[in-house]
Amino acid sequence: MKKFLMLAVLVAVASCGGGGKAPRNLDNACLLAREKPAYFKAMRRAEKRWGVPVHVQMATIHQESKFIPNARTPHRYALGVIPIGRQSSAYGFSQALDSTWEDYKRDTNSWGAKRTRITDATDFMGWYMDGSADRLGISKWNAREQYLAYHEGRSGYAKGSYNDKGWLLAVADKVAARAEMYRSQLNSCGG
Repeated sequence: MKKFLMLAVLVAVASCGGGGKAPRNLDNACLLAREKPAYFKAMRRAEKRWGVPVHVQMATIHQESKFIPNARTPHRYALGVIPIGRQSSAYGFSQALDSTWEDYKRDTNSWGAKRTRITDATDFMGWYMDGSADRLGISKWNAREQYLAYHEGRSGYAKGSYNDKGWLLAVADKVAARAEMYRSQLNSCGG
């Protein structure tokens, strides 16, 4: 009975896209796709549905969660020691906020979607970036600007809230560089 239970747990973990561990090869899109084929399949599906390229999704997920399914923002502390909650409600692969996640579920009729499931997280990302393309005119291939709109929200992006955040502009540049690196790697390995 123990062996059967252990096998059932292993099958359940494998069917969720690889469990709670991030891929080992975060700097190589081809190896990442080979190690986590369910992740790559989910990104391809989102690309087909929403038109957001795999390399843009990969770079954004890397920045947001390092491909950790249950990633959360750090705790905030009062007096440096008393935990008073997290910095935000961002959670999962895509670091979607509670309110934005609810908008996604409502708009796509995806009531059972979970932020810790790669297929849902990539679909969310595609949905969000597709909306940013429609409302803000940002190309789905422009990882830098899509990331800024993703991080600041569409209203914040439209107001240019990122312009006073040098650290965020530097992060957006890193996302763009990583997206280009992933694009080049995927082209070389046939991804």
